[in-house]
Formats: sequence, C-alpha cells, structure tokens
Amino acid sequence: MSEKTVIKDRVYEDERALFGGRDLILENVIFEKGESPLKEAGDLEIRQGEFKYKYPLWYADHVQVADSIWFEMARSGVWYTHHIQVTDSTIIAPKNFRRCKDVTLKNVSFTDAGETLWSCRDVRMEQVVAKGDYFAMNSEDLVIDGLTLAGNYPFDGARNVTIRNSRLISKDAFWNAENVLVENCYIYGEYLGWNSKNLTFKNCTIESTQGLCYIQNLKMENCRLVNTRLAFEYCDVEATITGKVDSVLNPTMGTIRADAIGELILTKDCKDPSKTKIICEGIDKKTDTIDWNEI
Repeated sequence: MSEKTVIKDRVYEDERALFGGRDLILENVIFEKGESPLKEAGDLEIRQGEFKYKYPLWYADHVQVADSIWFEMARSGVWYTHHIQVTDSTIIAPKNFRRCKDVTLKNVSFTDAGETLWSCRDVRMEQVVAKGDYFAMNSEDLVIDGLTLAGNYPFDGARNVTIRNSRLISKDAFWNAENVLVENCYIYGEYLGWNSKNLTFKNCTIESTQGLCYIQNLKMENCRLVNTRLAFEYCDVEATITGKVDSVLNPTMGTIRADAIGELILTKDCKDPSKTKIICEGIDKKTDTIDWNEI
C-alpha cells in the first residue's frame, strides 16, 4: 500500500488543481475559484476542508471527508463519485451527489438540498438535516436513520428505501417509488405516496390531505392519521390505524381498521366497494357524493 502524501494549510485557486491526485491526506486545505480541483482523484482523506467553487469532486473514488464545508458556489459538488464518506460537515451548495455509488453521510447538514442525491445507489444516511426540493430523486438502495427533511417531492422514483426515526415536512413525498419501508417517522404534506408500489408505514404519524392514494400494495401498521382527509383513493391497502381518520375515499381493495372514521365516501366511481373491508365501530358519516369545491 502506498504511503499517503500529506498536504496541509494550503489554498488552491487553479482549475483542476489536484487533478488525478491519489493517496492524499488534505488537512485545512481551501479550494478557491478554480473548477474541478479534485476531478479523477482517489484514495483521499480530507479534514477541515473548504470547497468554494464548482465541481470539486467529480469522477473520484474512495474519498473520506470530515469536518468540512461546501460553500454556496461549490455547486454540483460530488458527481459520478463512488465510495465516499462524509461526516460532521455542512453542505451549503445545491445539486450535490449525483450518479454516485456507495455514499455514507453522517452528521451532515444540507442547507440547500435542492436536486440533491439524484440517481445515486447504495446510500446510507445517519443524522442528516436537509432543506430543499426533489431530494433523493430516482435513487436506489437507501438506508436512512434520523433524517430531518424540509422540502417537497422527496424520493420521487426511489427504489428499495428504508427510513427510520425521521421527520419529513414534504408535499408529494414518495411518488412513483417502489419497495419503501418507513418506520417510527413523522410525515406532513399533501398527496403522500401517489403512484407508488410496495409502500409500508410502521408506527408513523402522518398528516396528509388526499394522501396515500393510487398505491399498489400499501401496508400500514399502528399508524396515526391526524388531520388526514380523502385517504386511500384507488389504493389496495392493508391498514391498522390508531385514532381517527377524517375521511376515506374510494379504496380499491383490502382491509382498513380504524378506531374512528369521520366520513366514508364511496361514490359511483368506486370500482367495487365489496372488495374493501372496513373495520370501524365509529363511522360518523357515510356518503356517495363529494363536493370538490369544498376541498
């Protein structure tokens, strides 16, 4: 194994400053105006680094970054890079991590996570905070624990996702997704989970207007649906709900168990009401019409 070269207390401003660099330890190194300073580099250990301009880590491999900052202009910072671990760091720049494989993020803050983690594979996140839309679009094989996300349309098209102990404030989460397990989480946002397949929630609290619709194989275990209206439209569902659901609309098939349902709506558009079993002793109102102008 090659001995690594240590570079300390340096400031680089040239484009491709360390292009193709291998076996490097970078301590207190600042990358200023030059684009792509570590393009095609590999076997890197970066400690207390500062990335201040575009495309710092493209086509790199085997990278460890700790206690570092991507500033606002370090946009599209990590693309096409494999086997990267980032810990205890702040990422201010948007559009980070795209088409990367084997990504570990621990104690990382994304202050502008717009279009971040697109089309990545084998991603592990622990104690990550992110703010921005379209987080983790089309990514696969994600294991997440302790994510706090504020941003719309996350996990669109994602596959093979496990999320635990997290909080998502997000409209249209998990659209077009497949094979998703969400456990011990709080989720707030309209239109949750549409057009998805194999979506499971366990021990979750969810608040969503017209959420949980158009899903193939939705499973819910010991979940609370607070202030949730028009749920389960055209959805095949097996759900055990603690507490009250404000309204249920035209489920396709399955079983819904709830302590209470405010309004059960089965309109003429309901494909076959007999295919869905509703187990609930407290249904306040049953109706076959809905006034969309009041929604």
